[in-house]
Amino acid sequence: MTLPTFAPTSPTATSNAVAAAHAIREGVLAEVRKAVVGQDEPLELMLVGLLAGGHVLLEGVPGVAKTLMAKALARGVSADFKRIQFTPDLMPADILGTSIFDLKSQSFVLVRGPIFTDLLLADEINRAPAKTQSALLEAMQERGVSLEGRNMALSPLFTVFATQNPVESEGTYPLPEAQLDRFLLKIDVGYPAPEEEDAILESVHRGFDSGDLARAGVTAAVTKEGLLSARAALNEVTVEPPVLAYIRKLVAATRTSSRIRLGAGPRAGVHLLLAAKALAALRGRGFVTPDDVRFLAGPVLKHRLLLSPDAELDGATPTDVLREVVQSVEVPR
Repeated sequence: MTLPTFAPTSPTATSNAVAAAHAIREGVLAEVRKAVVGQDEPLELMLVGLLAGGHVLLEGVPGVAKTLMAKALARGVSADFKRIQFTPDLMPADILGTSIFDLKSQSFVLVRGPIFTDLLLADEINRAPAKTQSALLEAMQERGVSLEGRNMALSPLFTVFATQNPVESEGTYPLPEAQLDRFLLKIDVGYPAPEEEDAILESVHRGFDSGDLARAGVTAAVTKEGLLSARAALNEVTVEPPVLAYIRKLVAATRTSSRIRLGAGPRAGVHLLLAAKALAALRGRGFVTPDDVRFLAGPVLKHRLLLSPDAELDGATPTDVLREVVQSVEVPR
């Protein structure tokens, strides 16, 4: 795995890059909130994934705006958006594309699949079998696909937002650990607060249509080029040695806990570092704090853990066990 390099920069360059990232956060969230009521924390975490260049797994029951958030966010960053509804009969060619015979030219023509986009929504990703899941692995890791004997690059902004239902198990295929490890973040999307649900009902009563974001007034707050440039802010966010050590200790603690059968690997530590740097930049800071790391420990680490049989018998969840692990590691001062 290739680790990123962090080149030292001047304070002025750092402040300018971070200010640009913070402006993107404020502008994009303002646009997305025209269509999405509440869900501020999931939306901020989705922006963290976009800025850090990682993929995001959204987990929540149907009807909590997972798809709407992804569509609105894509519109807010002027990204090309495509959606795949995963089903048990979905084939790799339905994602990647295939060659078809063109009668007019009397030759085979490559038709690209929906994976050739900026932001891909993989809806109910756990409904597709392993063969189809594997078609996503190369794309998620390498941002390229092998198709018809050719290696084809994907958009530099290519990001997968995948959704899954945490309660329904009929007709689903649990994602393999290797694929879960490719996701930078796993975000739990819960029910809205009562006042937020009142606002949702009121907006629908006034004619809001989630399928028509243009009518809702959602516009682009940043260009794709601007978003890619903002990713440079990550290289300019400083991380003090004690905070780097704190990230390493948190990840290592998941491997020594008696309640965890399989802990987080080195990629998890890299992802936690990148996510913390992205969060700091989005919040307008040029440095990472231990609070950033603690805030992101759950979304970055919990989907990579396998609990021990004793923990499962106790009814513990990865969130519960990870909370214990985080509390056991001393926070740097």
